Amino acid sequence: MSKNHAAPKRRRSYPLHLHVAYLFVALITCYALVNTYFQYRSTRQMLLAATESLFNQIGSQTVRTVEGIYAPALTVVDLLAQQHLMYAFDLDERLESLAYLTEALRSQPSLSAIYIGYENGDFFLVRKLTGAPLFGAAQPLPPGTAFLVQSLVDGDGAFLYYRNDLSLIEKRFAPGYRFDARTRPWYIGAIGKPAHQISDPYLFFTTREIGTTLSRRTANGRSVVGADITLAALDTVLVKEKMTPNAALGIVDGAGNVIAASDGATLMREAGDSKIRQARIGELKRPVLERLLDRTFEMGNAKTLSVAGQDWLGFAAPIPLRGGSALFLAVAAPQDELLIEAQRLRMRSLFLAGAILLVAALAAYLISRLASRPLKALTEEAQQIRAMRFGKPVQISSFITEIDELAEAMALMKSTIRNFLDIGEAMAAERRFEPLLARILEETTQIAQAKGGVIYLADETGGLVPAQARLDDVALADPRTLPILNSEGDNVHPAVIAMAGATTLESLLAPALNDWYGAFGHFDKPLTTISIPLKNRQDELVGVVFLLQDEKVLRYGVGQELITLVEALSGTAAVTIETQRLILEQKKLLESFIQLVAGAIDAKSPYTGGHCQRVPELTKMLARAACNEQSGPFADFALSEDEWEELHIAAWLHDCGKVTTPEYVVDKATKLETIYDRIHEIRMRFEVLKRDAEIATLKAIAAGGDATVLNDELQRQLAELDDDFAFVASCNQGGEFMAPERIDRLKTIATRNWLRTLDDRLGISHDELLRKGDVPVALPVRERLLADKSEHLFPRSPRDALPEGYGFKMTVPELLYNRGELHNLAIGRGTLSDEDRYKINEHIVQTIVMLEKLPFPRHLKRVPEIAGGHHEKMDGNGYPKRLKHDEMSDTARMMAIADIFEALTAVDRPYKKGKTLSQSIAIMSKMRDDAHIDPVLFALFLRSGVYLEYARRYLRPEQIDEVDIARALAN
Repeated sequence: MSKNHAAPKRRRSYPLHLHVAYLFVALITCYALVNTYFQYRSTRQMLLAATESLFNQIGSQTVRTVEGIYAPALTVVDLLAQQHLMYAFDLDERLESLAYLTEALRSQPSLSAIYIGYENGDFFLVRKLTGAPLFGAAQPLPPGTAFLVQSLVDGDGAFLYYRNDLSLIEKRFAPGYRFDARTRPWYIGAIGKPAHQISDPYLFFTTREIGTTLSRRTANGRSVVGADITLAALDTVLVKEKMTPNAALGIVDGAGNVIAASDGATLMREAGDSKIRQARIGELKRPVLERLLDRTFEMGNAKTLSVAGQDWLGFAAPIPLRGGSALFLAVAAPQDELLIEAQRLRMRSLFLAGAILLVAALAAYLISRLASRPLKALTEEAQQIRAMRFGKPVQISSFITEIDELAEAMALMKSTIRNFLDIGEAMAAERRFEPLLARILEETTQIAQAKGGVIYLADETGGLVPAQARLDDVALADPRTLPILNSEGDNVHPAVIAMAGATTLESLLAPALNDWYGAFGHFDKPLTTISIPLKNRQDELVGVVFLLQDEKVLRYGVGQELITLVEALSGTAAVTIETQRLILEQKKLLESFIQLVAGAIDAKSPYTGGHCQRVPELTKMLARAACNEQSGPFADFALSEDEWEELHIAAWLHDCGKVTTPEYVVDKATKLETIYDRIHEIRMRFEVLKRDAEIATLKAIAAGGDATVLNDELQRQLAELDDDFAFVASCNQGGEFMAPERIDRLKTIATRNWLRTLDDRLGISHDELLRKGDVPVALPVRERLLADKSEHLFPRSPRDALPEGYGFKMTVPELLYNRGELHNLAIGRGTLSDEDRYKINEHIVQTIVMLEKLPFPRHLKRVPEIAGGHHEKMDGNGYPKRLKHDEMSDTARMMAIADIFEALTAVDRPYKKGKTLSQSIAIMSKMRDDAHIDPVLFALFLRSGVYLEYARRYLRPEQIDEVDIARALAN
């Protein structure tokens, strides 16, 4: 059944210039609205930020004002505490300090009164009078009174009234003056402490002012001086800082009592019984201040809040006071008063935007009609670039300069992208550092159409070292023949100037060229030079690209486009150089660590000598011989640069697991040796038995026995003991095979007993005590001369088990160590027990585990396999994985041969003499026949002469003897 597919309905379209015109109108409209919005918002934020800054300034000013009130008063109190007034015992002596005290009151406006209380109850006060009434005074003040002195001496009170020049106006006695300073808080708080005592702000009873009291014990410790300071200056600060007509500012204490306010209202309230108190914050009829000082409001930051339907910008902050207490400042201003200027600016911006919109709409329509014609062609060119097709050049022109420039820019962009892609591919393909530098210089000189150039690399001394150089398309064979550049001397090279960070363009005359670049040949004309600094990602100088341009460039000038292109290319080159340099440095660091580990292993034990350093050389010799083969099994064998690095690392680390092998196991020279040779303990037991025999003989003679017969028997016993010990000592050396009869004799000797009278559980480690068990043996006790005890058995913990997941197939002894004396002396061959031999062989397990845990990059992933296979055998009977020939790589089998040959011929081992070439080849031939090593690789080892090349480099002359290679190969 056929189906009819209706053609899709074509969408209605409009000319490009209308779209552009509509777009311009829409964009300008949006821009006008957004600009007006953001301008208003920015102005609003700026005003609010300015207000917030002003709030902070008010806080700072208030803090400074408070500090300006307290600091001078504290100084006065400190000075007064040292003044002789503390030693004045009557009114006349105290009045001698009147001039000093009144001068202090005059110099500090905030000081209201200064006084001193004595330990006998005397009191002396000087008060500054400002014309305000004194509340609680029994009689009015005499006219002209500037200072009031209140005195209490031995219970007699007096009031003295002074003019400003300190002339006495009147003295009034007050028999009923009852005031004991010793009961006042300012006295009690200060008399027992050497530091200042500062009260919280409160309402002064006499002056009805808000202030605080400062007091301090005098130097003699027998009186207390005090001073009253007023905080009236804070009112002045708040009134001065009021930023808008309806702004509200206030300072309160921690209890909510008002200390100062910007409204100028009275801060006192009736408290009943004709008493007064400070006004509380809620009584100022400023709810916004009360809200700001609420505990839930965040201190120290300006916040917007709404109170009674009106938006405010508020700020609250603590004002620290001397003595540990604090006041709290609250500042608030209506937002509509703060933002009135921003609202005016918004309206003006809207009107201006409307006018601009009308003009811009008409201009956009006309311009879009003119610009639309070549745009289609440019769009097609953009599609070509998008598709990464750069074959055809851009050939579009327009009478509109911008579009014409766009066409030229697109043409240049196509060419530049193509060049950069080519150069990027070339740089990415080169992984070696020196060839990379050569490639960078070659590509740079070609793009810049330069006659030649030099790449300088910055060294650690701040100089420039030539790394690559070329002239007329010919590279300089050895760039090191060019001089190293530095800033010394009068004639500074342009490349050194470029080290400052900017591209330099200079002309060099022929003499200067010959001085610096005479290695290229003779220069007979000037050349223009461009020096571009190479900087890495951290903007650090890596080097300088120095280009030599032909004289025609000097004549016509170097275009800025060329310099920009070369600078862009130099940025890519700098990053590439830095990356390759970093890789090279990391490889050097890795190589240093590898050789450090190998050297540490060789230095750890004399039994390994220089093994870890020689095996890599021999392995690589054999690998190079395989690569050089033109026929036979290795005709197609070749190693890439990555594979050579892989083999190098594997060979150097093939025994890295030996760092975990205990040194006393590797170096075990006798059967009883651990940390020390236990043959000395056994020798001492034999000595004990000999002394026991002598003592028994002497006792028998003393009991009346035949001395001759007994002495003969003693000599026989001593000779038998000496012979038995000599036999035990020979067994300990491990030089002979332990035949059954030798083992039987050991067991017979072991049955001898010796008497132990001391507790063998004293002075030993916790682990050894656990191995002995919980039940001690009663003393004295008879013990065997040679024993295998429970404390000689070291159990294998789970952490010492064979690691899983690696494919290891080794037989693991049940015990970690068996140090039984009879057990070790009965070892059939050599000095190693099964446990000791496993511990030594375990080094290859640890090698593989350690290397598998290293995060090798992809091209080095086979390092553990190569390094861990040199103890495998071709028949699968090796260790640790029992791999067969076909399960091993060629390089792993090469290392097995190198490891064996080096061990046989080494002359730096204390336990053996290095074998000759013929002896070593004979042994390895048998190993080949026993499927221990690869026969094909062993044949290559002999046929290529690798064994002889190695011998000439590392063996002693007496080891290099004649080797019947034909016979070895024939077998």
